[in-house]
Amino acid sequence: MTHVIDGNAVADEIRSDLTESIDALGDAGVTPGLATVLMSDDPASETYVSMKQRDCEEVGIDSVHVEIDPEAPAEELYDTIDELNEDPEVHGILVQMPVPDHVDEREVLNRIDPVKDVDGFHPENVGKLVAGHARYKPCTPHGVQKLLEAADVDPEGKDVVIVGRSNIVGKPLANLLIQKTDLGNATVTVCHSRTNDLGAKTRNADVVVAACGVPQLVDGEMLTEGTTVIDVGVNRVDADTEKGYELVGDVDFESAKEKAGAITPVPGGVGPMTRAMLLYNTVKAAGLQKDVDVVLP
Repeated sequence: MTHVIDGNAVADEIRSDLTESIDALGDAGVTPGLATVLMSDDPASETYVSMKQRDCEEVGIDSVHVEIDPEAPAEELYDTIDELNEDPEVHGILVQMPVPDHVDEREVLNRIDPVKDVDGFHPENVGKLVAGHARYKPCTPHGVQKLLEAADVDPEGKDVVIVGRSNIVGKPLANLLIQKTDLGNATVTVCHSRTNDLGAKTRNADVVVAACGVPQLVDGEMLTEGTTVIDVGVNRVDADTEKGYELVGDVDFESAKEKAGAITPVPGGVGPMTRAMLLYNTVKAAGLQKDVDVVLP
């Protein structure tokens, strides 16, 4: 029987455990604070931000939200980041991507104070991650690690194939999984759009992580019996539904489930974990900035 990994349940457990850490900060007079910044009128981005705000409220994290007109000059966003960097009540800053074309995304990432960069994408934090002593693990890769742990899949000694080489998921996850640490010590192959015979790579894997943004690219024919499959993708495809579309992953769930030993669904797999690990990083950031030791789940 294939184990369908319930990301919602794992995320709920992490959020529940985080309340103890938040209470410990409260005893020291500290309330973690997360600022979200939206410079977009994309409905999906608006939904993501509202979900993150709701998550904060549920666990006791203060949330500040700033909306900037997508047509405004880039300097308005940069100035907003500068102000949040200086605000002692804000411990984490998240600028919802994508930003408008006239805004330099690299400047946005570089502008955020590295200690408040709870996404973990500032070059300083990327360097710390690669060096093996991450300040903050990027939320989605960390969530993938937690899902593997919840499914009792220890990466140590296993062959892991990651399909996707983005700065957000593929690269940082590969770095985390090869490190000599808990939830690491794997042998990792990173595949991408120019990989020859992708199926030959995935069929030799103990764990396949699909994070390429191509709907249902990985199917059952590309897997070996018992493989653990983590589907990071969220793709909107046309469908005969009330909304006119449905959300699917980068994995063809039905065929993959016939081969997989464990698999994450879409939705309800990696997505909830990404949001939970954002809360985790915000709590960690508050402890670091206020010099309060907190035990994190």
